[in-house]
Amino acid sequence: MNDTRARINAIGCAVPAQEMHASFVRWAIGQLDDARERQLFTRMAERSGIGRRWCVLPLTAEGGSPVDPGGFYAGAMPPTSLRMRHYAHHAPGLCMEAIGQLGEQVAIDRISHLVVASCTGFIAPGIDQIIARRLGLEGVERTLVGFMGCYAAVAALRTARHIVRSEPAARVLVVTVELSSLHFQPERQIERLLMMLQFGDGAAAALVTAEDRGVVLGQPFSLNLEDSADLIRWDIGDSGFVMHLSGEVPGRIQAALGEGAVRRRILGSDDPAAVDGWAVHAGGRSILDAVEHGLGLGEAALAASRSVLARFGNMSSATLMFILRDMLADATRNVRRGVALAFGPGLAAEGFRFEGVL
Repeated sequence: MNDTRARINAIGCAVPAQEMHASFVRWAIGQLDDARERQLFTRMAERSGIGRRWCVLPLTAEGGSPVDPGGFYAGAMPPTSLRMRHYAHHAPGLCMEAIGQLGEQVAIDRISHLVVASCTGFIAPGIDQIIARRLGLEGVERTLVGFMGCYAAVAALRTARHIVRSEPAARVLVVTVELSSLHFQPERQIERLLMMLQFGDGAAAALVTAEDRGVVLGQPFSLNLEDSADLIRWDIGDSGFVMHLSGEVPGRIQAALGEGAVRRRILGSDDPAAVDGWAVHAGGRSILDAVEHGLGLGEAALAASRSVLARFGNMSSATLMFILRDMLADATRNVRRGVALAFGPGLAAEGFRFEGVL
């Protein structure tokens, strides 16, 4: 029996310099012709639980945001090719900022494996190769997790866990980066604008080893909800990646989490009260509310997730890493039994159990 325990030793996070939430809200309101819809959008934006989101796209000559006149999204929508050029330019730098933040906490040396997750851009040579070259990691074993969406951080950390358990001396660098702001669309439907309202840019980096420090990565789990394949999906179009997010998603999540079989798969038991640490992907206020109600949790249970949502919005795969970072940084927490949980295309749930936030 393998008794090696893989741990997240530390996590570093980074966001771009430009804040875009307020300017996006103004732009989105201007996309709506009906006064009642404008009022509804304003009210929903205020109730979204999001205060700030960050963006890699440059300011206009007058200092405006990408949706202001003269910005990236002014006039005709940019083609996918231009969006991917911006991804190639900005994503590596944001990754290196997150890795730099990680390096202020732990020594980033003797890295044996690199696992990178991203779903908002494609380049070749891949971003994993770019990171390895910039860090001087010649010969490092690389894995690239692509297009899995919001739960990709789980897949990346799960891969690191498997590596460490099979090679106890391994030192695995896990990086997630998402530039969601590259994929805004010329929407005029309130539902679509509310979906775009949630997303922002960010990157995170974690060191996973067998050293006795940080979060123990426990048993992973994965499940798909039946008849849900079209509820969350990405389509690659001529003008960026077009996300489809059904309004049915929160209700389906809440209903599923009330089922005993699903709870046992995720929690290892039927009793959510046995879990004293929750790291739930901040996919939006409605998603967090669905998890809270579906599991019958107290109002404070998802505080870390709601805090990240308020400060950064939904950064797709990077979001869960931000939540775990905050939990690691909270010296008052001592998690005996934790659950990390994220939802994404499928509709699928991915996660793992954890312990030892000290």
